[in-house]
Amino acid sequence: MAGGGGGGGRGAGAAQPVALGRATAPVELTTVTDTEAVLHDGPRVVRVDGLRPGREQTVEGVTFRTLPRPRGQRLATVATVSDLHIGETECGRYEGVNLGPPLRAEPDEPPYPETMARAAAAEIAAAGPDAVLAKGDLTGQGAGAELATFLDIFEAPFGDRLHRTYGNHDVSSRSELCPEPVTELVSVAGARIALLDTSLPGQVGGQLAEDQLAWLDDLGTDDSTPVLVFGHHPLFDHASFTAGINAEDSDRLVELFTRRPALVGYFAGHTHRNLVRRLPATGDVPWAEVGATKDYPGVWAEYRIHEGSVMQVVHRISSPEALSWTDRTRAMFGGLYPSYAFGSLADRCFYVTGPGRS
Repeated sequence: MAGGGGGGGRGAGAAQPVALGRATAPVELTTVTDTEAVLHDGPRVVRVDGLRPGREQTVEGVTFRTLPRPRGQRLATVATVSDLHIGETECGRYEGVNLGPPLRAEPDEPPYPETMARAAAAEIAAAGPDAVLAKGDLTGQGAGAELATFLDIFEAPFGDRLHRTYGNHDVSSRSELCPEPVTELVSVAGARIALLDTSLPGQVGGQLAEDQLAWLDDLGTDDSTPVLVFGHHPLFDHASFTAGINAEDSDRLVELFTRRPALVGYFAGHTHRNLVRRLPATGDVPWAEVGATKDYPGVWAEYRIHEGSVMQVVHRISSPEALSWTDRTRAMFGGLYPSYAFGSLADRCFYVTGPGRS
């Protein structure tokens, strides 16, 4: 597999929002689009709309640049969640790492995965998406009751707009579930969504089966409409302590993207962080990871599909209950977790294809 970094390949450099500075106050610039910005300061949420595209702005002492105006009219919206871990009772525990005690909901509080999932579902419903994708680790350990709770939260508002795949927690060695592998095409105006199942029963890491890669190859032969590819595990990464798709299958997926320009981006969860890698072999194609829904920073992602462009926008879940929990969980791993999980602004909000890319 080609190494990390940008350059080469397909396109001339995707436009990215750039954070130019920040205030000394603990204000986090979470979300930037072409006209909007959202900042968080503990429980306080600052939302600004009507900004000028592609311009430097200063809000709450934080200076940043908005994304350029997208090409064409908006055609569709796709929303994603991942790493909900319904049924989990503590977070901040990682085998072999001893950097502070795990965190739990208080006795008088509902289970935190349900608090976060319900708040995410409400925000997504307000956005009116054409499709909602749950990218795995829906459950804590694959219990049938955990999956039933997930479905209770997400099927009511979204019905047949909801599509799901599985992660390592859903098919763990303790799982009661025996899901059929997912290979699903979801069509929306202006784009095709390829949903893959990267889970491997009883394993933390992932894989891609031969039939999934062949199916994706076939999709890529039609370059009239872009294909956004979603799965639970990210590409293999020698520098990461988390397990992604195995190295051989990752290499094959990268090679497939080099041959099929219709495949414009790959979007995963699993690592509980916001991060984008770009590889020399695939140029400006984003190999993206989106943070967990269940704890800090507590996010869902939106894909705004326009004529000729697609924008990823990561939103921090902003109900009072959700912000209370995610502000507590920022202290995980001895307070180091935000530097790992939050990512840069360009890791959260960027053009997949659009201004600056053909």
